[in-house]
Amino acid sequence: MIFVDGTFWHGYDWGKRKNNIKSNREFWIAKIERNMQRDLEVNDFYKQKGWTVLRFWNFEVKGELGRCLKVVLDTFTSYKLQLFDS
Repeated sequence: MIFVDGTFWHGYDWGKRKNNIKSNREFWIAKIERNMQRDLEVNDFYKQKGWTVLRFWNFEVKGELGRCLKVVLDTFTSYKLQLFDS
């Protein structure tokens, strides 16, 4: 599974960024922290099913697409090799 997470919605650098929320803080902090918890739950769910989970931040895909694609292709290649080696 491949996910691209938005920095605001999924809590990138949350320790610093949550202090920047000025309006409706209680709502947004709870919302984003729940999103972060759900991301962990989703990761665990798919890993338990035998899937590999890759997560990228939106700015990584925009600014470092080649590196992100390399991670995806390397993961795919590694998985493919494991299939043929067994």
